[in-house]
Amino acid sequence: MSTSPAAQARLGRLLQKGLLLAAVLGAGVSRWTFAGAQQRGRVLRAQTDMVTILASVTDTSGRPMPDLAKDAFQLSEEGVPQKIDYFEAQTNRPLDLALMIDSSLSTYKDLRFETDAAAHFIKQVIHPEDAMGVFEFSESVERLADFSPNVSALQSAVRRVSPGTGTSIYDAIVLASNELKRRPENRRRAIVLVTDGGETTSMSKFDDTRRAAIVSEALLYTILIRPVKNEGGRNTAGEHALVTITDSVGGNMYILDDMAQIQEMFDRIDRELRTQYLLGYYPSPTPPPGSDRHVSVQVTADYTVRYRKEYFTPGALR
Repeated sequence: MSTSPAAQARLGRLLQKGLLLAAVLGAGVSRWTFAGAQQRGRVLRAQTDMVTILASVTDTSGRPMPDLAKDAFQLSEEGVPQKIDYFEAQTNRPLDLALMIDSSLSTYKDLRFETDAAAHFIKQVIHPEDAMGVFEFSESVERLADFSPNVSALQSAVRRVSPGTGTSIYDAIVLASNELKRRPENRRRAIVLVTDGGETTSMSKFDDTRRAAIVSEALLYTILIRPVKNEGGRNTAGEHALVTITDSVGGNMYILDDMAQIQEMFDRIDRELRTQYLLGYYPSPTPPPGSDRHVSVQVTADYTVRYRKEYFTPGALR
């Protein structure tokens, strides 16, 4: 059935309005642009261009700093200052967490401390609208509990962690990143990793691991258990990699020299997750498709800001 040019124009306007409304309702912060209302084979293509950054701000003692105003932040991309178009202080968006517990033989003597502290952390951090998945990793990565807000089921899962051989840190991060990427949009994402940092058995490579973490838009929080304080006496491959990945995606690393500190470390992660700022901006100039972009966020006071420093633009439309 043929339609008049006027009817086609009206249809195009309705479709555009529908896409705009869907973007606002679905993401809350996304703006959609039409590439000249391009049609190919009657398929109308759209492209989202808002970048959102979760930022954690702490003072010199590591305490989270709430109640900062929008004008306390400066944001740039590839060195070009950007206008902050969207701002949430202490965002209460639902949280998706992947809890990854190292169950390698090198952590066996501390496993009871880890699991008891993790069970307490679950009770603290999970609210009814949140969800957590529980995993253990040694030479492989095993799911112990699907993503759920069920605190008792999650606590039972961490108490089923059993020792294995090897330590596959890269594989654990890749699996957690992929799982979180599949979670619903408009939710915060974080990986909480408890490990001694001794990467030995992963199939995944470092570059692939870092990229998967960036693409997932998940923050990485690591509790690093150091059974040997002297760097020359321990395997530091995973430890150094975690520092680099955390710097790229945001989050924090907590160094644990005494297992009595582990509950305090979980408490600090919980406080930081509940005092985050959400910043959104439309990159200007528009970045090219399929590119690796670098972001800088600063605050006016003498605080530390941790945030995702990179993102990848979508590939070219075909």
